[in-house]
Amino acid sequence: MNPTLTIATPEAVMFWFMAPLAVVAALGMLLVKKAVHSAILLAWVMITLAFFYIAQGALFLGIVQVVVYTGAVMMLFLFILMLVGVDSSDSLTETIRGLRPIAITAALGFGGLMVSLIGRATLGREAVGLEVANAGGNVQGLAQLLFSTYVWPFEVVSALLITAALGAMVLAHHQRTVARPTQREQAVNRFRSGSLASAAGLPGPGVFARHNAVDVPALLPDGSAAPSSISATLKARGDVIDSSAYQLDNVDTTVTEEK
Repeated sequence: MNPTLTIATPEAVMFWFMAPLAVVAALGMLLVKKAVHSAILLAWVMITLAFFYIAQGALFLGIVQVVVYTGAVMMLFLFILMLVGVDSSDSLTETIRGLRPIAITAALGFGGLMVSLIGRATLGREAVGLEVANAGGNVQGLAQLLFSTYVWPFEVVSALLITAALGAMVLAHHQRTVARPTQREQAVNRFRSGSLASAAGLPGPGVFARHNAVDVPALLPDGSAAPSSISATLKARGDVIDSSAYQLDNVDTTVTEEK
């Protein structure tokens, strides 16, 4: 190797500072329970890789890493998680029996194969340095390697990504085991339950009360408070106000019911 090709001190400091954080984030991505937290940690790993690319002179790869993967793909994942939602109990339910042991065995086998191949790999040539590699431009040099020397691995990886996307769609699809109740069936069940709240439906927060704030429980037709009309988030924060001070008295309640 050319002895003049040395690593600058800022690059070494950045690597030893950000590389452990990237490894910890990658491990946390596998160990955390919430899918949103896992996606955020994955975004941090991708941003760290973008810093490494830019520091090594691969500006195009660094910008693509941020714009495409972190800015587009990861944000798409987060939007899907926010819209659909993933319950921890649902994530532990196997849709196909025996799939988890097969996946663990395949992952361990693939990891061992990659370690064996990388351990026996040889470069076959000396490093030429970034200035020589990017002599004609970073984008041109990258295109030259992808579509000439490594065109076959590039196409194979593309086919594998498409196959993985189709496989994820097939595994995520599930048939409903219980038919969705119709609107008529839901109405019949509400009236058969015998509860005023179920039959008439829960009013919005503050309805029929002297205060229409969202932290004040609504009043049912019998004058009692309806705690279910308050958002679960407000309940968890302890921000629900006692509705006794805002409830109508017996006279007002009677007049309201007669109307």
